[in-house]
Amino acid sequence: MRRFSGGLSALILFCIPVTLFAQDDAPQDAEGCKDSPIITRMPGSTIHSCENKEFERVKVPVGKDSDGNVTEKTLEGEYHYWDYGTRDGVSEIQVFRNFETALKQSGMKIIYEESPGTITANKGDTWYWLQNSGIYYYQTFLTVKSMQQEVTADASGIADELNKSGHMALYGIHFETGKATILPDSESVLGEVAKMLQQNPDIKVSVEGHTDNVGSATSNQTLSEKRAQAVVAWLTSHGIDPSRLSAKGWGSSKPVEDNTTEDGRAKNRRVELVKVS
Repeated sequence: MRRFSGGLSALILFCIPVTLFAQDDAPQDAEGCKDSPIITRMPGSTIHSCENKEFERVKVPVGKDSDGNVTEKTLEGEYHYWDYGTRDGVSEIQVFRNFETALKQSGMKIIYEESPGTITANKGDTWYWLQNSGIYYYQTFLTVKSMQQEVTADASGIADELNKSGHMALYGIHFETGKATILPDSESVLGEVAKMLQQNPDIKVSVEGHTDNVGSATSNQTLSEKRAQAVVAWLTSHGIDPSRLSAKGWGSSKPVEDNTTEDGRAKNRRVELVKVS
């Protein structure tokens, strides 16, 4: 009995460090990385790296053109990215089918897929992009939203940009919806424009209004002209010589972003300063 008991104790003592070593040697997720709350990982996968950004731009595949080339959609907003390594024995098509089914079950719409490597899906303002090779896969989520403006152009910055490129978009000038009434939160930017003109008496500018494509072309043209005129009126009322200013409206004829998204339309609704020779 003693020999049996002693042998069992020896066996237990021998096994404990082996078990602990196996646990310590198991792959660990990269520090600070956690799964998406929307779509979980393939069981047995490990997060190699992740990125989380308040605002980022991503191009995702959304289809193919008549020549068979992949077409892309540019998205901007809150960004989350994961790089996963899968467990041994998992195939590329296995990963693809799992995520294809999970996305549909979550209520997301498959926008584009190319089996077994790529899936793009969407639900509302949330977009998902899978890049898959079987032994590893990349997962991206982006929620479309406008960037919160945190830096305001000052007088010297406006002058530098006008002298460098000849024009500058001023996104800090806001109007009542569908009107040319300037909102109070625009005054800090307008004040810097007035200061720039006072400090640079040789600069003349064309104040140019732009809209998105919501509404008729005629109404947008009229609105853009009135908004440009409202900015000129504000500047002249704050001491700028009217001979240095002109107003022009372009309506929706010169978009800088895609009008099919709210973020794109927000960028197209703008006032620009154009340096006049």
